[in-house]
Amino acid sequence: MADKIAVAVDDLTVAYNYKPVLWDIDLSIPEGVLMAIVGPNGAGKSTLIKSILGIIDPIAGSVQIYDKPYHKQRHQVAYVPQKGSVDWDFPTTALDVVMMGTYGALGWIKRPGNKQKKQSLEALEKVGMLPFKNRQINQLSGGQQQRVFLARALVQNASIYFMDEPFQGVDATTEIAIINILKELRKAGKTVVVVHHDLQTVPEYFDWVTFLNVKHIATGPVKDIFNDDNLTKTYGINYKVAVQQ
Repeated sequence: MADKIAVAVDDLTVAYNYKPVLWDIDLSIPEGVLMAIVGPNGAGKSTLIKSILGIIDPIAGSVQIYDKPYHKQRHQVAYVPQKGSVDWDFPTTALDVVMMGTYGALGWIKRPGNKQKKQSLEALEKVGMLPFKNRQINQLSGGQQQRVFLARALVQNASIYFMDEPFQGVDATTEIAIINILKELRKAGKTVVVVHHDLQTVPEYFDWVTFLNVKHIATGPVKDIFNDDNLTKTYGINYKVAVQQ
């Protein structure tokens, strides 16, 4: 495992209406891991990702991507938002959505050309959505929509991928397809950070895990820290109860 730190979070605190959602978070994510962020509802998992990405402003603390502020490393990062936060009625095709992922590298003046279209088609093929390239995004199933957004992230060719509950509302076939792609990214040396709620699949899917419940509980290799003690600290319930939920 590489010792290089991809993401460093230092003393991060976020509050909504003066109520802390994240409190004094210190977190280092090594390069080249496939990491789950787990914790109960309201633990601040999505808020942590959005704070790292600069979508939410913290009231204290800082975030660095490869030792630089996020705004200087934006090109290194791709983001798949939570499905419920996307306007699926926006009139656009699956291919158009994926091609949006090329805008960052091009800048706002240049428009995507044949090269970007080819990259986008290849990304759609990788997620099994090439036959649906001209389908309106609102005519796709939930699992198909999620695959398209994953393709949009893939076409960015980022170093770090953040994904907010990518398995939410997808069928078993899509879930397996997505996790296989995430494992390929890790194999290629990418860093993948996933907000995840299914504790039963953590040991199978991920090699690193972060436990979060407003405060940072623990981070490390799944084989070392995915245990009864940390689950109890995070969820306040017995491990056997937690994995059956």
